[in-house]
This record gives sequence, structure tokens and C-alpha cells, in this order.
Amino acid sequence: MHYEQLSLRRAGPDDAIAIVSFARPERMNALTKVMEAELRAAFEALDRDDAVRVIVLTGQGRAFCAGMDIDELEVLPPGDIRAAQWMRPHDMNRRPDYQSRYSYMPAVGKPVISAINGAAAGLGLVFALYSDMRFASDAAVFSTAFAKRGLIAEHGIAWLLPRVVGPGNAADLLYSARKVRADEALAMGLVDRVCAADALMDTVLDYAADLAQNVSPRSVKVMKQQLWEAPFQSLAEAVALANREMFDSIQSEDFREGVAHFIERRPARFSGR
Repeated sequence: MHYEQLSLRRAGPDDAIAIVSFARPERMNALTKVMEAELRAAFEALDRDDAVRVIVLTGQGRAFCAGMDIDELEVLPPGDIRAAQWMRPHDMNRRPDYQSRYSYMPAVGKPVISAINGAAAGLGLVFALYSDMRFASDAAVFSTAFAKRGLIAEHGIAWLLPRVVGPGNAADLLYSARKVRADEALAMGLVDRVCAADALMDTVLDYAADLAQNVSPRSVKVMKQQLWEAPFQSLAEAVALANREMFDSIQSEDFREGVAHFIERRPARFSGR
């Protein structure tokens, strides 16, 4: 598929890592309706592609994503947020919470790692938070931005941010919309790792390659579902789900391969089945 405002390339062993890049560096990768639609289409296509085992999201140039393009905000009709094109029917096999306009990344059955190379503000921060992990350049800067635009905590960030950084830090970041640099972001748990700017992608791709080569994609898919389901579950419900999934995993090809490669002392050849 051809993309106008994204780039997509493969990397790693067997091209199993998909690198999706916001591709408007001249506008700090500010989001447009075109980019928004392309991003969702790309993630849906990569989710269906069995050859892809890890997805990396990053930005071209000096920014990750600086939020919605201000030119589009100036002409954004109030009804856009509830327009029919965003109100898709739910897939009954996936939690409805993770099927809305921006919250779909947790429903993708592959690990999603945001490689935050620069500014991540507004919707750029929302996308990063819906990723499974966040690796940041030491040049990265974060801001919720909404309060300084007369907006509110958008697209579920009021639910998600306290779970990542705690209620006090979430309130601070939302109310003040102040800029947070990478070292502070790491200290509060907003990001998981900080790397030198020139080492960011190598670090992310090394980690992604380990996931692509050495762990069962079936296991990771189930674990991802467990992690994103957990906020809605009691402990008893989480245990019940784990028991059902354990029963299925013991009968899987990947379980047999996991035991065999350990006994035979050879690299794993997981199929994802």
C-alpha cells in the first residue's frame, strides 16, 4: 500500500520488524486526517500479516509527533469527533474499549514499541501511551498540550495516563501542559528507557529483534491481551483467563517448540501457532 504521510519499512531477522514512521518532518509530523487514516490502515494491515512480529512507531526528522496540525484544528468542525466514519461497528472478538478512534493499538496482536525521537505532544503523546513500550531519545520532549489549546484530556488519556505515571503526575501533566524532558519522563515512568539520540533506533531494533527471534509470537499475543484486559478485571477474572489460556497454550505448536529447542539446545523456530 502506498502512503502519503507515513513510511513503512521492514527490518530485523526475516524482515519481522515493521517500522512505521510519521512522515511530515517539515511540520514536526503533526497529525492530519490523511495521516490518521493511514496510520490505522497500516496497523490493521500489519496485524493481519503473520510475518510481522513486532511493530515500531517513530517519527522522521526531529519530532515524534507534535500533535494535531494547527491548520486542521482551525477548521475542525465540532461534529468531527462523533462523525460516522469514526463510529465503527465493534469486532465482537475484541474489547470495545480498544476499538475507538485512537485506542486501537492495544487490540493489535503484536508488540508495539514507540521509539520517541523528539517532541511527543498532544495526540503524539496519546499514540505513545497506547503503545506497549516507550523508548525515548535523550532529546525527546513530552507535553499533553491540551490545556494550552483550550481542550480537555482527549481520547482516553485521563484513564490511561494515571495508570502509567500515577494520579498526581497525571494531574500535573494534564493541568499544566508543561514540557517534560526525557530524564524526568523516565523518572515518573512515562517512558521505559532513555537512549542517546544517535543510538535510539539501534537500541529499539536490537530489542525488537530479540522478541522477533527468541520468543513465541503466540505467547506474546496472549500476554498482550492479558495485560490490556487486566484493568477491567478482578483478580479472580484474571486468574480464570490465565487458566483458560494456559490450557490452550499447552496444546500449541509453540509450546512443543519451546520445550524442544530448550532440550536440544538450539535456536527456537516458533511458528506462532
